[in-house]
Amino acid sequence: MADNSEDYVYDEAAGEWRPASEVAAAAEAARPQARDAAGTPLADGDSVTLIKDLKVKGANQTLKQGTVIRSIRLTDDPEEIDCRHESIKGLVLRTEFVRKR
Repeated sequence: MADNSEDYVYDEAAGEWRPASEVAAAAEAARPQARDAAGTPLADGDSVTLIKDLKVKGANQTLKQGTVIRSIRLTDDPEEIDCRHESIKGLVLRTEFVRKR
C-alpha cells in the first residue's frame, strides 16, 4: 500500500492549506533570478568573464577585463555571486560586471 502522506502548509495569501511541495515551488519561481550583464541567467557552477577592470577592496589588487572566474555560486541577492580566485579569498562580484561563458 502506497503512503500518500505529504506535509501541508497554510498559505496565508490564498487562505487555504496547500501541499508543501507546491508552496516551495511557487516560492522558488517568485525568487528573482541572477542574470549577467547581457541578461543571460546564471546558475551555480557557471563560468563567467569580467567585462571591465575591477579594483578589489581590501586586496590592493585589480582584476583585469577578460579574467575568467570558474564555479560561481549564487547568493540570496540576485545581483551578487560568490567566486573563487586563486589570489583572493571570499570574492563577491556584482552580476553587472560579468558575462557568462
